[in-house]
Amino acid sequence: MDLKGGFLASVLLFAGVGAAGALELKSPDIAPGATIADKFVFKGFGCEGANLSPALEWSGAPEGTKSFALLVHDPDAPTGGAGFWHWVVIDIPADVSSLKQGAPVPAGAKEISTDFGAPGYGGPCPPKGDKPHHYNFTLYALKVAKLDLPPNATASLTGFMVNANALGKATLTGVYGR
Repeated sequence: MDLKGGFLASVLLFAGVGAAGALELKSPDIAPGATIADKFVFKGFGCEGANLSPALEWSGAPEGTKSFALLVHDPDAPTGGAGFWHWVVIDIPADVSSLKQGAPVPAGAKEISTDFGAPGYGGPCPPKGDKPHHYNFTLYALKVAKLDLPPNATASLTGFMVNANALGKATLTGVYGR
């Protein structure tokens, strides 16, 4: 086999492995690209939602997954380019495949402080009059059971470490404006 043929065979083999059992993230509460319901919206900063976290379900974890991380980010927030972190959950055990609406995170999982200044879910609350913002719920399959983070880790440092240990990811995006 020549070099070109060997390279093509390697690419096809790698593509086939990645395509089998791709990680999927779904929610009975948020349809892809749809408007997020008021009960999931933040209560504060002029928003009047119930601030419930939506139910999430996933499947197709890559081989070698030892934990999951969930990062919820609004890239449209007027923060000078950094966006806004709404929920950061790490060390979700590998045998967990869902989070229930409004429920606490599973045993063993840890919530990191968000841009609201505390750990836990903080729903959408874009500035009044802004175009609808995008809320990216991204689930990562990780090759480590626990992330080695300092006690006061920021959402950005957590995101860096999540990406450094990711085996795969899936994103569900909802929108919200007021």
